[in-house]
Amino acid sequence: MSSILKRMSLIFKAKANKALDAAEDPRETLDYSYTQMQEMLTKMRRGVADVATSRKRVELQAQQLRQSSAKLQTQAQRALAAGREDLAREALTRKSGVDQQMIDLQSQAANLQTTEDKLVDNMRRLQAKIESFRTQKETIKAQYTAAEAETKVNEAFSGVSEEMGDVGMAIDRAKDKTAQMQARSGAIDELIASGALDDASIDGKDDITRELEQMSATSDVEAQLAQMKAQLGAGQAPAQLEPGDSTPTATPAETASGENATSDKGSAQS
Repeated sequence: MSSILKRMSLIFKAKANKALDAAEDPRETLDYSYTQMQEMLTKMRRGVADVATSRKRVELQAQQLRQSSAKLQTQAQRALAAGREDLAREALTRKSGVDQQMIDLQSQAANLQTTEDKLVDNMRRLQAKIESFRTQKETIKAQYTAAEAETKVNEAFSGVSEEMGDVGMAIDRAKDKTAQMQARSGAIDELIASGALDDASIDGKDDITRELEQMSATSDVEAQLAQMKAQLGAGQAPAQLEPGDSTPTATPAETASGENATSDKGSAQS
């Protein structure tokens, strides 16, 4: 059971690490690190300000104790001058306690000053480090952006990217459809040429109609040709035939000759 749990944990960690690695953007990570360093610098500045405030407060307290010590020294001198040795001794005793407190405060102020100086030095080093990090951050971000753009361009040229892959598939489908349409068009042309399919777009007639019309035209030609042969044998000019008519049409000269002959017969009879 424990081995199964270990394997499950390992698989989960591996998949989580892979997902995090895919989702991680170095530019965002650098910006976040820079923000964290800025926050750290801000906290350090606040710490320096707090230490400086404490040092200043201790120095003020030490100054007040120094004034109290001087005042007690004056009071002791006046009491001794007035013959009050007991009061002078009491004033000096208090002055000794005040002086001891003043020494402790001065020691604390010195320690706070040392801490403050150390914090200021650390803050300056951190600030310089942040400035250097900011420069490196911007440089790395620019390099990463350029590399990312170059990678996308190279993927686009090579067709590796998902978008260009879709475009390539669309082009292949368009080529397949174009080839299919060309093949269909060629097949229809061959069927029309062989007579298997009628091209109704030309005259709207089928093969039987065109064959009957061809036979009628041939018959008319033969009839006209026979009439012309007969007229040539009789020494007459060939009569003109109207298209589709087998009866010859008289020429104007023949019509005039016929009219003269008819007129002569009329005169003889009278």
